[in-house]
Amino acid sequence: MLAALALAQFICSFAGSNMNVMINDISKDLDTTVQGVQVAITVFLLVMAALMIPGGKLTDRYGRKRCFLTGLIVYAIGALLSAASPGLGVLILGNSILEGVGTALLIPPVYILTTLLYPDVTSRARAFGVIMALGGIGAAAGPLIGGLITTGLSWRAAFVFQALVIAVIVILSRRIADPLPPDPTRSFDTAGAVLSAVGLVLVVMGILAADNDIWLMITLLVLGALVLWWFLRYVRAREAAGKEPLLSLSLFRNRTSNLGLITQNVQWLLLMGSSFTVAAYLQVVRHYDAIQTGVIFTAATLGLLVTSLSAERLAERHPQRTLIMTGFAVCITGVVVLVVLAAGFSTGWAFVPGLLLIGLGLGVMLTPSVNVVQSSFPEELQGEISGLSRSVSNLGSSFGTAIAGTILVSGLTKGAYATAMITLAVIGLGGFAAAVRLPRQTGPSPVQVPHSTAPQPHG
Repeated sequence: MLAALALAQFICSFAGSNMNVMINDISKDLDTTVQGVQVAITVFLLVMAALMIPGGKLTDRYGRKRCFLTGLIVYAIGALLSAASPGLGVLILGNSILEGVGTALLIPPVYILTTLLYPDVTSRARAFGVIMALGGIGAAAGPLIGGLITTGLSWRAAFVFQALVIAVIVILSRRIADPLPPDPTRSFDTAGAVLSAVGLVLVVMGILAADNDIWLMITLLVLGALVLWWFLRYVRAREAAGKEPLLSLSLFRNRTSNLGLITQNVQWLLLMGSSFTVAAYLQVVRHYDAIQTGVIFTAATLGLLVTSLSAERLAERHPQRTLIMTGFAVCITGVVVLVVLAAGFSTGWAFVPGLLLIGLGLGVMLTPSVNVVQSSFPEELQGEISGLSRSVSNLGSSFGTAIAGTILVSGLTKGAYATAMITLAVIGLGGFAAAVRLPRQTGPSPVQVPHSTAPQPHG
């Protein structure tokens, strides 16, 4: 069961980063630009973020395993369509839309099932450690695997590879048993889903428009903020009327969970932002090919592998707060090293120490952040908090690619590269500040909220 869940997280994380090393190949083959590929990558991450909360809610109504399998099938169709795409539009439909929708359906069940199937703290920490390790490795190793496939075969073969992995997951998932029966009577807040999705899309598209039209950027950001404000007002009114909203505002009354969500958002922003920035800079400015770029990213993969697979041992010895703070400190140091060494050396190996530090730091804190959030709520709220948690993480990924990518493509020079990386480091300091404010725990076990005092679902 764990193999299927971990592989699902791996392939979705892989999809978010493997295209970074195909920038030149895709832009030439499909007659588009670096910005066009950046839009495809960002829209994929954005669709995941926008639909993750609705995806989590659907698991209550249709069952976790059914949503998981449906998501796998939609994802596979999108991967095969991407492999055959004749132009950027079809690539966006297959990769950005269908794979994004599939991911939004299959990822919430991964975290809900893990929380329900591994009820004690030790086994849950071990399970989340494996899943987050595979997720982190998928994101970090995406450039290497994608580079090998692209150089050896074609960038299209990388999407066929994803479809094949999905087929393996479907076979492995036959052993998964849904611990809770689906409830067909559960209502689904369609209006809330539309409002939240539109608001998030407008905000991220506003960031993407920054390098083309400043007034368009401001317009989109303002519209996005207004739609999200409308969404919150709508949710509050729906709760007051005794109806079940898409997302209960009671989830945000848990201070520990709120801080954990911030750390999750910034972690994935750092990972995907630095991955896109370094990969684009190496290919467009330094003229590295896909496999050379992927080999350099092996350093981040090794760092993630070492610390992620030690998650259980680290959780036994250190409080979650300490691990998350340490992870951010190491990551920020890695970003600074990437800027300093790139300015002083022309060799590609100058990027290795910084990427290694980023990988080590992320591996230390990915699992504790998830455990802090998931363990802060009882079983009946796992569907909602899982969807919110994954949405926040994927929103961080899309923000990272949009913010750093927009700065970078506005002028692919050393100055733009340094500006993008320094921006990521500053945002990383915000994540560190959130980690500092997490409760000081007397022991290393995750934060638990008593069942009687935990936020209760409405409706």
